Amino acid sequence: MNKILFAITTLFLTGISFSQQEDPNMMRMYEVYTYIDRMYVDDVPNKEISEAAIISMLEKLDPHSTYIPAEEVEQANERINGSFVGVGIRFNILKDTLLVVNPIPGGPSEKLGVRAGDKIIKVDDELVAGVGLKNSGVRERLLGEKGSKVKITILRGKEETIEYTITRDNIPVHSVVSAYMVDDRVGYIKLTNFSRTTQEEVNSAIKTLKKAGMKDLIFDLQGNGGGLLYAAKYVADEFLSDDKLIVYSEGRSQPRSVLVADKKGDFEKGRLVMLIDESSASASEILSGAIQDWDRGLVVGRRSFGKGLVQRPIELSDGAQLRLTIARYYTPSGRFIQKPYEDKQAYRNDYMERYLHGEMMHRDSINLPDSLIHKTLMKDRDVYGGGGIMPDVFVPLDTLEYSDFYRDLSRSGVINTFTLEYANKNRKAIKNKHKDITSFKNDFEVDQAFLDEFFDYAVEQDSSLTFVQEDFDISGDLLKIRLKAMVAQNLWDYEAFYQIFNVKNEIFMEAYKTLKSGTYEKMNLMEN
Repeated sequence: MNKILFAITTLFLTGISFSQQEDPNMMRMYEVYTYIDRMYVDDVPNKEISEAAIISMLEKLDPHSTYIPAEEVEQANERINGSFVGVGIRFNILKDTLLVVNPIPGGPSEKLGVRAGDKIIKVDDELVAGVGLKNSGVRERLLGEKGSKVKITILRGKEETIEYTITRDNIPVHSVVSAYMVDDRVGYIKLTNFSRTTQEEVNSAIKTLKKAGMKDLIFDLQGNGGGLLYAAKYVADEFLSDDKLIVYSEGRSQPRSVLVADKKGDFEKGRLVMLIDESSASASEILSGAIQDWDRGLVVGRRSFGKGLVQRPIELSDGAQLRLTIARYYTPSGRFIQKPYEDKQAYRNDYMERYLHGEMMHRDSINLPDSLIHKTLMKDRDVYGGGGIMPDVFVPLDTLEYSDFYRDLSRSGVINTFTLEYANKNRKAIKNKHKDITSFKNDFEVDQAFLDEFFDYAVEQDSSLTFVQEDFDISGDLLKIRLKAMVAQNLWDYEAFYQIFNVKNEIFMEAYKTLKSGTYEKMNLMEN
């Protein structure tokens, strides 16, 4: 008997009912598997049909119940766990060459002396340069068991080759990718997901910024698709005083679960602005919803994604994982913010529908019924459920600087590859002149010579890219800021990117304006 039938039979014998009278549906599944196994004309692809059956079952439930095959579980959990096992490099494949963009601080590669700009030409004596290597191939060769070893051969400069034998270790995947002082009193933290290390990372960032003089905080959740519910609880606890409800959840077979602020947070006082957009989901909505419901801070941006369902990871016997929706969660005011999902295709197309409907440009185009109105818990302000977190301050999507030429450049990938090559080629000279991010931000100029080099490169890489002066007049400033930010990212990491590019982030700039113009005080949030 094959493994599938054995598993089903085991469940049957241990008491899970498959009787025709009690559960005819499960009995029918067992019968189908039995007949396929006994009578099908060819060898039965058991793994494929079982996974197809599992996926089809989940598709009948909700959009967020998912199945992860065993071979994909480790990678899928990296961002949630906050780490993976590897050699510790941030890499890019440039012109069929594996380039070290940056060794990860404290990782095994950095400790051995691997440098940004090194080219990896061999892994365990296997040539990896000029052979069409893909990102997945890099992961297969460089990831592995903790404590295992891998030998790499690098080319440094034009001629020097060096061999390193690297012992793989835990490599952090940071959820706080940028934290800096915008001015002498406003701090900024960018959080990309909610993982097991998020609480520690956010706490450390807040303490560092407070030491630098932070009195107000812009907390950026744009593009943050969520993660661990408990991580959202811990972050909210940094901002909310004790005993305040953060979130509660309940489901058909799950009793009501309540999470409250139960420790002294490091930023319970001070002006707080949360940034959200249409890609802020799940744990991001738990956090921003709690802050909004308690009138603790201002939410700025566009309506969030609208995911109010809780998934539990369930390990299967073969190492695969089921992430099953077990409950709905509610914000402190009682809001259920899950958008409708009965029409799965419409659910997948929701972002485009919002754009076509005009929601990205005009708040007035968002028509929510009065039945979805809830009241905040301190100031009795109107807030909405049923389809995401509605911001207190709406910021339309700014497309005025997006010319056709700029879109073509972005889609072609030449901005990324050029800035990587430029940073690698000029790394030593730039860092000799600019000792830190602040110096680079203030003094590095994307001048005409830089632009000429970029446009020559762009046309060389893609002959369909044609310089259009009228388009450059529209997008030139945005393009220059992005080129500068990307060079900085390749020299220092994401920390530098946000410090430079945020001047072109309309949601960030509106948040900063609310703190400087008195809008925050007009919302009557100061005393919380």
